[in-house]
Amino acid sequence: MHDPTRPSGPKIIAIANQKGGVGKTTTAINFASALAEIGQNVLLVDLDPQGNASTGLGIMPEDRRATTYDLLLDDFPLADIICRTEQKNLSIVPSTTDLSSADIELIANEKRSFLLHDALRQTDIDQFMFDYILIDCPPSLNLLTVNAMVAAHSVLVPLQSEFFALEGLSQLMLTIREVRQTANPNLRIEGVVLTMYDSRNNLSQQVEMDARENLGDLVFQTVIPRNVRVSEAPSYAVPVLAYDTNSKGALAYRSLAREFLGRRDAMTAA
Repeated sequence: MHDPTRPSGPKIIAIANQKGGVGKTTTAINFASALAEIGQNVLLVDLDPQGNASTGLGIMPEDRRATTYDLLLDDFPLADIICRTEQKNLSIVPSTTDLSSADIELIANEKRSFLLHDALRQTDIDQFMFDYILIDCPPSLNLLTVNAMVAAHSVLVPLQSEFFALEGLSQLMLTIREVRQTANPNLRIEGVVLTMYDSRNNLSQQVEMDARENLGDLVFQTVIPRNVRVSEAPSYAVPVLAYDTNSKGALAYRSLAREFLGRRDAMTAA
């Protein structure tokens, strides 16, 4: 399936934070949507057994005939699993609760950490001409998240603007370091994006100051505000960019996409 002689394909980015409720899936959906809106061809891989990214992009459970479980454990071709969304340039590999048993089943597989890496490098992915593959990781540092990090070129970390945010980040950084040492030496941190930010709240400002002081340029200038439209959009199974295109949340995710691409361009030019 995997051909090591192939030219490099799309850039693969894992969106990860082992802490739940930090806006990880919300960021995955809306960042993917914002990149697609700009004209990038994007695939979102839902690696969370809760399947919230799939629901949030309008893929109902009855429409998920093949999923990330089949991709990892049953060696399904990507072409049989990828679902088009309502948004132009945005596709998804959906997930269901079947994936919750994958951790146990993967343990017996000697290539258990490399299954997603190889699956996302199948030759049949070329026909889709994706620019970016984003992986929505589960809210834990389990074997699924390790698969995502082994498969990815970089990790994007959503960081909630709350008291214990930076403490939780240290464990994630240790996992990234371990993956570098054992399986993916070129893995890097794409950046940290502050989510659920309330500029009227002293705590949000303090977390931002601490994050920028400790992490420097890794922290994106764009912050994602706490915004009711962002919270409402998933119940309508659409990204906030489609739900309320001029909301603060939609504007912030567009800004994040532009900043991300600007950073990429700067790296290429350097």
